Amino acid sequence: MNGKGFIKEFKEFAVRGNVIDLAVGVIIGGAFGKIVTSVVNDIIMPPIGKLLGGMNFPDLYVALQAADPLNADGTRKTLAQAKEAGIAVLAYGQFINVLLDFLIVAFCVFMLVKGINMLKRKEQEKPPQEKTIKECPHCLSEIPIAATRCAHCTSKLEGFVEAR
Repeated sequence: MNGKGFIKEFKEFAVRGNVIDLAVGVIIGGAFGKIVTSVVNDIIMPPIGKLLGGMNFPDLYVALQAADPLNADGTRKTLAQAKEAGIAVLAYGQFINVLLDFLIVAFCVFMLVKGINMLKRKEQEKPPQEKTIKECPHCLSEIPIAATRCAHCTSKLEGFVEAR
C-alpha cells in the first residue's frame, strides 16, 4: 500500500459527514459531562451532605485495613489524607457522585431521545397532502389534476367537454 493512497483514503474517511457529526457529538458530550459533574458536586451533594449532618460525600470511605481513621486533632481523615497515609480504602462517596452523574446524563439522553421520537411520530402522523397533479394516461406526463386535456400530447382526458 502506498502512502498517497492511504492519505487519500484517510481524508475521505475523516471528512465524511457522519465522522464530523460524531466528533461534534463527542466534544459536546464531554462538555455536558463536565457540567453535570459540577451540578452534582457543587449544587446537589452539598445540601444533601448538610442535611445528613455536614457530610462531604467525596470524602466518604471505608478503610479496608486496620488503621487510625482520625487525625491528631480527633477529626476523621479525608479520603485524600487516608490515601496519603497509605490506607487501603473503599471510596463509596465518590462512587455515589459518579452514579448521580450517570443517572443525570442517562435521564437527559432519555429525554432527548424521547423528544426526537415524538417529533418523528408527529411527522409520520401528518395526513398525506391532496394530489395537485395527475399523470396523462396517453403520454405519462404530469399535468394539473383539473386538466381535461393534456398540455403535452393534447389528448382528451376524463371530464373533457366538446365546445359547440
